[in-house]
Amino acid sequence: MADGPDTPRRYASVMRDLREQQLFRRANQRDAQDQMRRVMDFVIAAILLAITAPLMLIIALAVRAESTGPVFVKRTCIGVGGRRFQMLKFRTLIHDPEHTMPAWARKPTQIGQVLQYTRMDALPQLVNVLRGEMSILDSEGSPPSFLD
Repeated sequence: MADGPDTPRRYASVMRDLREQQLFRRANQRDAQDQMRRVMDFVIAAILLAITAPLMLIIALAVRAESTGPVFVKRTCIGVGGRRFQMLKFRTLIHDPEHTMPAWARKPTQIGQVLQYTRMDALPQLVNVLRGEMSILDSEGSPPSFLD
């Protein structure tokens, strides 16, 4: 290759092409890794959900029997791909539909204390994993204010 006035342009063009190929390869590897992670999340969540379903039913009945209100609470979080979703948890606090007191002032129910201590209040999040809204490896969704 002879040195001439076009040599820097050719060099820049070759380097740009190499960079694009590297980016393309990395993107494909990332896509394959994301797909594999999604499959693993789905399989693990399905197995865990099948195993814990009877326990979750007992917990739901206990929450319902102890106090009025919904069995589950939903919290808006940021999930996979930056999408917002409703993260499910068993309700552990006394239900206050009129919002007469702030959330930090509400007392946990007796079953709620046990659920929080054992972290079984997070079992419904397996449904979120099955839906593809969150990953098992990233069990804590970020609150929406994180993006604002």
